[in-house]
Amino acid sequence: MRAVITGATGFVGKKLLAHIDEPVVLSRDPARARNSLKQSTGRDIEVYGWDPASAPPSPMAFHGADAIFHLAGESVGEGRWTAKKKWRIRESRVAGTEHLVAALKTLDKRPPVLVSASAVGIYGSRGDEILDETASPGKDFLSEVCEAWESASQAAKPLGVRVVNPRLGIVLGDGGGALAKMLLPFKLGVGGRLGNGRQWMPWVHVADVVGILLHAAKNAEIEGPINTVSPNPVTNRDFTRILAAALHRPAIFPAPPFGLRLMLGEFADVLLGSQRVVPRVAERTGYTFRYTDLAAALQSILHEQQAETGKAAAQGHH
Repeated sequence: MRAVITGATGFVGKKLLAHIDEPVVLSRDPARARNSLKQSTGRDIEVYGWDPASAPPSPMAFHGADAIFHLAGESVGEGRWTAKKKWRIRESRVAGTEHLVAALKTLDKRPPVLVSASAVGIYGSRGDEILDETASPGKDFLSEVCEAWESASQAAKPLGVRVVNPRLGIVLGDGGGALAKMLLPFKLGVGGRLGNGRQWMPWVHVADVVGILLHAAKNAEIEGPINTVSPNPVTNRDFTRILAAALHRPAIFPAPPFGLRLMLGEFADVLLGSQRVVPRVAERTGYTFRYTDLAAALQSILHEQQAETGKAAAQGHH
């Protein structure tokens, strides 16, 4: 498969890249992306410069492409949500996608499918309600961003491009994602549930994120939203207990909502929000999950991390 990828140097992007025969990467800093991807993949990858917020990418990048995976967007979990940060979160997604679609308009031959990322944030906080792809959007900042982001990508549909919106949950994996932030307090023995711990966490192993992205690209019957989450969401309380057990550490320090808000500002509400999301479309279209059990997923990630650490230590000795 020849595929154009945006956000290729990000956590999910790097993992996806390993499964694409002929990747073409769009990046804000092409020289840096080329070097970093060469280091992580050992391959010389075709990279075009593109600043998502300012202009459409070069039409040359799409030549002969079988698919586009659009994953680029300002990180939601890094730094405090100032007015400027919120503007960047929205602009990088919405304007970036509009510019991408504008480039597709200029092509005679377009890639048949655009897999344009979204997030479970579209549903807002919904308590115990089971949310499949037909659930209505929420009303908060992230819901509105996700809605505008998906809507910008759907503008490629009239151009004859099939558009899929993988709504990503809390992505767990080695080398990044949500787990990287959670591990330190737990390893230090000061981890604990967030708030009352009753909120649902729609987790997913990064291997299944990549699996669903590829499944969506290859499967002509999939259009519109596809929840990219494990079939078994857990409450934050259970997540905390399972992670603590995997690390052989106690988890006795709950983080009170006011403390989280003090530390993280508005982003705290995302962590305290409840989203019981299920992957109805993925299951209906025959996707087979690699990780449906949280304990097994965490064990595999921690095992991978230990192997990496061991390898790095062994290299350090030579």
